[in-house]
Amino acid sequence: MAISRRAFMKAGGLALVSLGADPIFLDRAAYALKTAGGTGSARKTLVCLFQRGAVDGLSMIVPAGDPWYWQERSRIALPKEQLVSLDGMFALHPRLAPLKPLWDQHSLAIVHAVGSPSTTRSHFDAQDYMESGTPDVKSTPDGWANRYCNHPEEHASTPFRAVAFGPQLPRTMAGSAPSLAIDDLRTFGMRAAQASGEVKLTRAFEELYQGAATGLVASSSAESFEAIKMLKTANPTAMPPANGAVYGKSKLANSLQQIAQLIKADLGVEIAFVDVGGWDTHVNQGADQGQLAGRLDELAGALAAFTTDLGEQMRDVVVITMSEFGRTVKENGTSGTDHGHGTAMMIMGGNVQGGKVYGRWPGLSPEQRYEGRDLAVTTDFRSVFSEVLQGHLGPANISQVFPGFDHPAKVGMFG
Repeated sequence: MAISRRAFMKAGGLALVSLGADPIFLDRAAYALKTAGGTGSARKTLVCLFQRGAVDGLSMIVPAGDPWYWQERSRIALPKEQLVSLDGMFALHPRLAPLKPLWDQHSLAIVHAVGSPSTTRSHFDAQDYMESGTPDVKSTPDGWANRYCNHPEEHASTPFRAVAFGPQLPRTMAGSAPSLAIDDLRTFGMRAAQASGEVKLTRAFEELYQGAATGLVASSSAESFEAIKMLKTANPTAMPPANGAVYGKSKLANSLQQIAQLIKADLGVEIAFVDVGGWDTHVNQGADQGQLAGRLDELAGALAAFTTDLGEQMRDVVVITMSEFGRTVKENGTSGTDHGHGTAMMIMGGNVQGGKVYGRWPGLSPEQRYEGRDLAVTTDFRSVFSEVLQGHLGPANISQVFPGFDHPAKVGMFG
């Protein structure tokens, strides 16, 4: 059945460009991917998890050895007896206890007092700067992950090289390098009928041209068609969790499970992106119970299931958590915290030198705080991203990935 040439409808501000397609095109695209070296089991994967809303790093990774934490948070400080001690100075929130085995195995590292040099307290601006990798520069047209994927020697080796889970491409994947946004693998591109036990893709392609919801946003129609063809062949959603891993029912858990399925299907994922909201805790933040505890419980359960599921494959996978900024040292009048500055990141898997909290701790006394109210930033987030890229994915031209940031300070997570 011939498919007429039509323009794709815009989705999330990004458009799929119609190039036309037929079975010959699809077979040629699949063959080109296969003969170009395939995806290869040696490919490394970086999973970026964005905690949107500004997570309270002081209660996520508690500075238990700093007396000002307890003094300034009479209602929301974590009970000392419930903390999961790490090194005497720092401790995990009790809801992050499922991650303690990773710390003990030296496969979980933490960077504290990390953040952006920007002074903004706007969620939108701070998230934009973190995803573009250019603090205080609003004119940057692309994201740092997309710039990394624009290495010409590896460009577009697979449509799954850069994948985000969500209804649209995140800012960090915007740009000229091919990338995909997938809302859910179980429905992605599969508006199809069954015939003789085989899935027909014709209807799915027609719906792409008609702008119907297929759960897909791609930088071009070539990527969308190739991705659908490869998913049909690999069928990653048929892969159950391994090693006794049990994922929860949250959106985050579902996204991480599907990222694990793509990795196990060897589809060439190099950078995967997922975000989770609910961290803007201005009111009733809670301590060991409540709003923040619920979010951390979901986070830890999903990450623990993901690392268990991948097992030995985690040697080729690194997960990094990030948030646009932290929260105030002192609790506010509604038992919450307001927009702050420095926060904490977690890096797990790969060859990370874990079991250590990295970064210079500035202290929480009033004279040590940023603008007298916040945890000061002593490690630029770009130093962390740069080290993860080079220490895990391989050599990167940092001046191109992070313009104006040619000499990042050494964090030390990868030796």
